[in-house]
Amino acid sequence: MGKFVISTRKNGEFQFSLKAGNGQEILASEGYTTKAACLNGVESVKKNSQDDARFDRLESKNGKYYFNLKATNGQIIGTSEMYETTASRDNGIASVAKNAPDAETDDQTA
Repeated sequence: MGKFVISTRKNGEFQFSLKAGNGQEILASEGYTTKAACLNGVESVKKNSQDDARFDRLESKNGKYYFNLKATNGQIIGTSEMYETTASRDNGIASVAKNAPDAETDDQTA
C-alpha cells in the first residue's frame, strides 16, 4: 500500500511525495506555501492519476526518462524520478495509478 508523505522544505514550503509499498518514492510535488494547498495537491494526485492522459511521458536532455502528472488545468502536480528506460518509466506511471487512490497520508510536519 502506498502513502503520501508530507514534509517541510528548508525554505518553509510544504511538499509531498508518493511512496510505493516498498518505500520507494514514485512521485514528488512542487513546493506549496501552505499545508492546505499541499493537501489539495495530494487529493489532485489521487483523482488525476486515474486518467492516463494526465501523464506526460518525457525524456530529459541526458537521455533519461521521466513523467509529470498534470491537473485538469494543465498545472504539474507531481514529477517522477529519472528512469533508464521507457519501460521503467511506464512502470512508474502504473505504480502511481495503482498506489495513489487509496494511499494514506503521513503528515511529518505536525
